[in-house]
Amino acid sequence: MNQPDDREPLPESHQVEPGTRDRELLRWLYTPYCAGVVYPWFIGTTVSMGIAAVAMTKISPRLAFHFGTAWAWMMCKVNWNRVRVHGRENADPSQSYVIMMNHQSQFDILAFYGHYGRQFRWVMKEELRKVPGIGWYTSAGGHVFIDRSDRAKAIASLNAAKPLLDGGISVVFFPEGTRSKDGRMRPFKKGGFMTALQMDLPILPVSISGSRHVLPASGYRSLPGPIDITFQPPIDTSHYTEDTVLDLMADTRAAIASGLTPWERGD
Repeated sequence: MNQPDDREPLPESHQVEPGTRDRELLRWLYTPYCAGVVYPWFIGTTVSMGIAAVAMTKISPRLAFHFGTAWAWMMCKVNWNRVRVHGRENADPSQSYVIMMNHQSQFDILAFYGHYGRQFRWVMKEELRKVPGIGWYTSAGGHVFIDRSDRAKAIASLNAAKPLLDGGISVVFFPEGTRSKDGRMRPFKKGGFMTALQMDLPILPVSISGSRHVLPASGYRSLPGPIDITFQPPIDTSHYTEDTVLDLMADTRAAIASGLTPWERGD
């Protein structure tokens, strides 16, 4: 089987995607709408719905989850983003998965959260726990925070989350570890794949395409535009072991890449 793509990134001068300069001009033209509508809406709904969701977790974390779904869906609508979902039939609503998706933009989170329509829990870096609104809700809602600087603590956090993943609740990883600066997939990290093997859960590969055009990894000025989410066929992890985890990573990467553009794949 193929090994994970660990190629060194190209020099920065060769990483500029065609059309980037035109989109940057459009971002400046769109900035007044962002400043007057998108940003105030984001701040207001993040805090207000975060508080409401935290209160709801005292009654039912499952019900509280839907506050996040509604918040993310509204953010996509306010920014005039059309989210197109493909292959939803590949995700069995009664099955828990370790969901793996590529990461181009903060809008990956909004698009997926607002349009998946099923229970899941994010795996997030510990620093986000302190963010007003988002941190309050995700912490109270059972989302998983890991300390990426301490491997033992990260493993302990993932082990503690195992009881949460039943009745079709999945856990979501960004295997690249962080957002891609140029939209091309980065090398994958092993953590989420080891979790899938240890939990004996199938992996659900998800391809997200176009989100970097809406909001680049290094930017804060958004644009309207389409985002495509494609659910690939699940990967049965029972055919892999810790000794063949690199094969699992390569197969997952290939599945995600099949739903991306040549640029996003790094071709």
